Amino acid sequence: MRLAALLLLLFTAVGHSAAPSVLTSGTYWDWRSVSSPDITRDGSRVVYVLGWQDKFTDANYSHLWLVSSNGQDRRPLTQGNYRDSAPAWSPDGRRIAFLSNRSGKNQIHVRWVDGSHEAVLTDIDPAPLAFSWSPDGRSIAYLARVPGKPDFSVKLEAAPAGTKWAEPASVVTRLKWRADRTPGQGLVPYGETHLFVIPADGGGSRRVTPEGYSLSGRPDWSPDSRTIVFTAQRVPQGDRELYPDDLYSVTVADGELRRLTTAAGPEGDARISPDGRRVAFLGFVDKGNASHTTHLYVQDLGGAAELRQELARALDRNISSARWRADGRALYGIVEDQGKAHLYEFTLDGGARQLTEGNVRWVTGYAADSGFALSHNGVAVMGHSAPNAPRDLAAVSIAEPGRMTMLTDVNRGVLDSRTLGDVEEIRYKSFDGRIMQGWIIKPPGFDSTKKYPMILDIHGGPHAMYGVEFNWQMQVHAARGFVVLYTNPRGSTGYGEEFGNVIHGKYPGDDYQDLMAGVDALIAKGYVDPARLFITGGSGGGILAAWIVTQTDRFRAAVSQYPVINWITQGGSSDIPLVTHRWMKSTPWENPQQYLSRSPLSFADKVKTPTMLLTGEEDWRTPIAQTEEFYVALKTRGVDTAMIRFPKEPHGVRGAFPSHWVAKVEYILGWFEHHGAQAVK
Repeated sequence: MRLAALLLLLFTAVGHSAAPSVLTSGTYWDWRSVSSPDITRDGSRVVYVLGWQDKFTDANYSHLWLVSSNGQDRRPLTQGNYRDSAPAWSPDGRRIAFLSNRSGKNQIHVRWVDGSHEAVLTDIDPAPLAFSWSPDGRSIAYLARVPGKPDFSVKLEAAPAGTKWAEPASVVTRLKWRADRTPGQGLVPYGETHLFVIPADGGGSRRVTPEGYSLSGRPDWSPDSRTIVFTAQRVPQGDRELYPDDLYSVTVADGELRRLTTAAGPEGDARISPDGRRVAFLGFVDKGNASHTTHLYVQDLGGAAELRQELARALDRNISSARWRADGRALYGIVEDQGKAHLYEFTLDGGARQLTEGNVRWVTGYAADSGFALSHNGVAVMGHSAPNAPRDLAAVSIAEPGRMTMLTDVNRGVLDSRTLGDVEEIRYKSFDGRIMQGWIIKPPGFDSTKKYPMILDIHGGPHAMYGVEFNWQMQVHAARGFVVLYTNPRGSTGYGEEFGNVIHGKYPGDDYQDLMAGVDALIAKGYVDPARLFITGGSGGGILAAWIVTQTDRFRAAVSQYPVINWITQGGSSDIPLVTHRWMKSTPWENPQQYLSRSPLSFADKVKTPTMLLTGEEDWRTPIAQTEEFYVALKTRGVDTAMIRFPKEPHGVRGAFPSHWVAKVEYILGWFEHHGAQAVK
């Protein structure tokens, strides 16, 4: 009896001591995400996507779940090792259409909510893209790629029967010839993306749009199910334009096409009003800037394009996810401001009113969007995140926006037994007097009398925004004993169009001084060891991390993730060459010095800081050749450096395999720990 009790006590003690009390990189395998909510017209039920990682197959999967809008009756709708996404309720609330690979390739499925039936509507290759139900519930409109041929080709001998020849050469004749985030398929197949309509009860589909157009985004139906509005560019003219997208409408019955917008700049996310007379959309007029504020517009569906009306004209902040109120007298959307994002009401007379409050980021997140849905009776379902609250879904009544009902709590099991680092906002002056905003994450068990190593984490974009949402990776860094600083330097969104464009033609540049001013402001608090400063960032943050080590040796080590190192070669190898030309205000053959003066490679002889470079091998946004150029430059000079290459990963090293995401965190922390980030002094 005594021996058994002793063994039980020993087992319990070991199990308890082994259980982590903080987040670790390994907790990513247990982490869950929620996104893409949709709500029935009557506001009673919500469908959403629950994402998860399988450690045994090293793959990402997702299922559909149902929950009542009061937070009760939560249950799975689909299961299995599949990727289900983009759920949409039928108008009568009896069926849900969604995309899934459960039939062997990604297709549109329809599932009866009572569990009696499920049907695969499409069987096409390439896979269908965005889709939407017709208001009468009889049809589904979707986008799909129609294969085409390059402008030039030759007739080649076919492989003889029974032989196996090598994969043939690819012919490229377009400017926009590849796109990031397509692991295993860098090349964009030739052709045009068109609009199709298929019966919701099954049957053959019909193409609605003519040749010469290529569509994007989500198609939106008129209330009478006769007209569809969509975003498209003319082919091939749009290939050489930075913002070629306009809105068009098409009559489903006869294919009559009409152009709705003509202004320079993009238009998208169109939503037809409940009475079918007007269309609301998001966009901006291109001023030649690097950064533009996205505005909300309304115009008559049958009126002249130049008569469009801009709502909330004085609101110099990005608006997203606009949805009509059921009576058509107002719209609701999300506005990002100084690290937060809240629900706003926009009236047709130009008024704007913030509905939600608090230190919260609704719907949007850094490089993420969890989705927004609105019922006919005014229940909004949105993603919700705060500094110590990972993203979950909540229901908000438009009539009482101060009250919300949490619909999910998907990571409670991971967090219940773990202590998070406290998050604190910081404001400080930069070199020119501008006030900068940032946040500090302190290690769990923080003691202000001790000295901690610090990680400066720089966001990408650069026209993006860090905010108050929960950040798993930074919490893992803090749990390893680092104070983490992340800020929004000039060029960030959320502070107005002028703030975003200060760096136009000067990136990287003064944003470096904004970041260093933040480091100094944090050191002044007294608990950061100035001899143990570390720096990292990805994409736009990767170039800034690389730039900073060419300007100062204050950091003990650096990790530059998927950076731009040489703007000249970046402009010719990235999937967004026209963006590079816009940011530099020229092409490299017109003004090579402009490109060289902003390239870290030009100043590689100044680097003394041990610098790791980390990139996916199928990154087409900041191709791995950028990483290789800096690696060779530093290695040639004898700088302590390492290059981490992730196979089959696109930009961000987060698309293909969960194990790579876990490894990325460990490589970053391991490099810093290898270079002197010892225990707290």
